[in-house]
Amino acid sequence: MSDAYLEELHHQLRARVRAFAESKVAPQVADMERTGAVETELAAAIARQGWIGVTIDQDYGGMGAGHLAKTIIIEELSRISGAMGAMAQASQLGVAKINHFGSERQKRRWLPRIADGSCLPTIAVTEPAAGSHVLGIRMTARREGRHYVLNGRKIYIGNSHIGHLHGVVARTGEGSKGLTAFLVEADRPGLSLPPLGRTLGLHGFSFGELQFDNCRIPVGNRLGREGEGRDVAYSSSVLYGRPNLTAVALGIHQAILEQTTAFASERVRYDNNLHHLPNIKLKIGQIQSRVMTARLAAYHAAHLLDSVGKDRGDQLPGTGAGCDAELMNAKLINAELALDSARAAMEIHAAAGLLADVPIGRYLRDAHHLIAPAGTSDIQLLRLAEFALGQSKSLWSQELSARLSPGPAMP
Repeated sequence: MSDAYLEELHHQLRARVRAFAESKVAPQVADMERTGAVETELAAAIARQGWIGVTIDQDYGGMGAGHLAKTIIIEELSRISGAMGAMAQASQLGVAKINHFGSERQKRRWLPRIADGSCLPTIAVTEPAAGSHVLGIRMTARREGRHYVLNGRKIYIGNSHIGHLHGVVARTGEGSKGLTAFLVEADRPGLSLPPLGRTLGLHGFSFGELQFDNCRIPVGNRLGREGEGRDVAYSSSVLYGRPNLTAVALGIHQAILEQTTAFASERVRYDNNLHHLPNIKLKIGQIQSRVMTARLAAYHAAHLLDSVGKDRGDQLPGTGAGCDAELMNAKLINAELALDSARAAMEIHAAAGLLADVPIGRYLRDAHHLIAPAGTSDIQLLRLAEFALGQSKSLWSQELSARLSPGPAMP
């Protein structure tokens, strides 16, 4: 059923990304796991494929292919390496702020560089006291003539140490209208990066902190109007963060299924393949069912996001009216089901799953990284409850539909 959302161009794109991931990414995974060092060269090679620009309009050098194509790119990279899938999704998340809020000058300056892979953008919103609670942001941006002066810190920033352009949300006033977004080049004086610490999973992915100490940027680096920072943060999280993390989870989930079925077909117990044991077969059936459900939710949400705001006769019922709930649900289902399957796969592998050269442990560790970003599962459930009760305050996909890139239009 999930293939019903795909066109031939999507299938061709999947084949290209899968071939690249298997030939270029897979040989580097063992070293990333062993050292934990950020894989900068591989990240640059992925960017040079043009895939970070998948949702950038062709007028700015991008693919103009939309969110379903983006999902496939991230999924296929994550199937081989969750770290490189996370790298791709984090930079594509950074595209959102410019796509939706950038001035024409900012778009002309930055989007072609992102599309050709010479610039990796990030989004820097999270702080120690502000995750899903965006209004808890304390970092400040003080206007001084034709400049702003930034002070504060951002944490848990994807691509922190390899990004070239940080999208930063800081406080310029009080309340919900007191947040403003800025573009901050990585080499700006006053911006520093503390050393990265070791993480549970996603080894090879840059996931760190940005510190701002009287970092001066010109007014021209402001993204949107003063006071639109909350909208910038939510557009990146809702329209990109949730589907992007959904895709990372889906790729890892597919890898779990493939690894587990191969292991159960090769391992012998009681003079037969392991998968002949009824309890093992049931667990594999559960994993297969979860993958199918997760993929359907992921593709459905991405398809709706591509369709929002379009006056097309081939729309599915309900499109054009916002798809925030579907995006929340896809992220919830994919993150939780991938973890469920990873745990079941560890049980099937038993002691073999504890060995460093068996990838199932990596999949379990990587999957744990997908719960918190863009809202924990509890946050998704709370927002879904608000949707069911008619208490939703905003439909971000609908409000920003006019700024969405058209798709698919892959070359």
